[in-house]
Amino acid sequence: MTLYHFKNFEMLDPEVGSLKGGYELVVENDKIREISSKPIKSKSADVVDCGKRTLMPGLIDSHVHAVLSEVVIRNMESVPLTLMTARAADLLKRMLDRGFTTVRDTGGADWGLKEATDKGLIPGPRLFIAGKAIGPTGGHSDGRRRTDAGTRCHCCNALAFSMGVADGVSGVRRAVREEMRQGADQIKIMMSGGVASPYDPLDSLQFSMDEVHAAVEEAHAFGRYVCAHAYTPEAITRAAKAGVRTIEHGNLIDDASAKMMAQKGMFLVANLVTYFEMKKRAAEYGMSADMLAKNDLVIDGALRSLEICKRHGVPVAYGTDLLGQLQTEQSQEFTIRAQVVSPIEIIRSATTIGAQLLRMEGKLGCLKPGAFADLIVVNGNPLKNLGLFQDQGKHLSAIMKGGKFHKNALH
Repeated sequence: MTLYHFKNFEMLDPEVGSLKGGYELVVENDKIREISSKPIKSKSADVVDCGKRTLMPGLIDSHVHAVLSEVVIRNMESVPLTLMTARAADLLKRMLDRGFTTVRDTGGADWGLKEATDKGLIPGPRLFIAGKAIGPTGGHSDGRRRTDAGTRCHCCNALAFSMGVADGVSGVRRAVREEMRQGADQIKIMMSGGVASPYDPLDSLQFSMDEVHAAVEEAHAFGRYVCAHAYTPEAITRAAKAGVRTIEHGNLIDDASAKMMAQKGMFLVANLVTYFEMKKRAAEYGMSADMLAKNDLVIDGALRSLEICKRHGVPVAYGTDLLGQLQTEQSQEFTIRAQVVSPIEIIRSATTIGAQLLRMEGKLGCLKPGAFADLIVVNGNPLKNLGLFQDQGKHLSAIMKGGKFHKNALH
């Protein structure tokens, strides 16, 4: 049995929304055993003196792509799975370095990577996986070139490993069942065009209503849910009507589609940083002018989408969706959102709302007895300075995942 006794900290409970002093916390094995405003007696525990720093739950990024290690994802077709995995291991470690103790991968990471992080074979956050992102022929997840007549083998092509194509109700059912057989925590489908795919217009509608209904029905039957890549109000509305649970991106959302999402109890997973970073840097990595033009279309609505969702009561989770070399900017999402929402709202998006989205309330994103001991110790007050999440974890003195220290500079 491993015991840690945390003392001398300011507690940031996202549900409360302000710092509270005078508390102590005991971790037993991988869980929080006790939190008290009175001294806790625990003679056998290792004492962790936080030196008046802020102790809070580990962060949750609800939209990452651990295996997409190229900004231009078409380049992944020449990456063998061995190299893909090695790169993913490095990207996952760096996410944990930044204090993200849980991430939700929305296309690419499989049960093997999840098992490797769960077992400690590679350092990384808790992984909630979608397996392959699924879309129709010619859609956002169709990675073929126009000169490709058939499908490509995924055993030596990381792009084909990450995305799948399915057509018709029976084809969608089969594809969804296969991803769930492979251990998917959620099913990712494409319902509109995308920035990083070369051939589909941004406002294209992908998958018919019958196909989406089939995906939702199969996911629900397996105890899972569907998340949908969608930008436009039309795509968002179709997803809502079909029973999709979360909208990924949603930059062009309007009041009517947001109102419907609220009525259906849906989540938006916004990821603004990826568009700002692609605008600044993607051209140097080879992103085409057509893709960058699509990026310009969605960047205008990025901050406005947060305001619309707040107005209608749609919970917004923290997501980043960064590709390849841009993934170093994962924590910049905090400062971008701060232009329109408060620090505590952003922190809740990366803790309590993320946990709700993952159906892990009381286990992740909180400081409660029985929750997983996923904790970070911050050198200051993030409610007053969101920049403390920047600089690749430089301002985090301790990072604990499942009761084990990934980093401990508290001496």
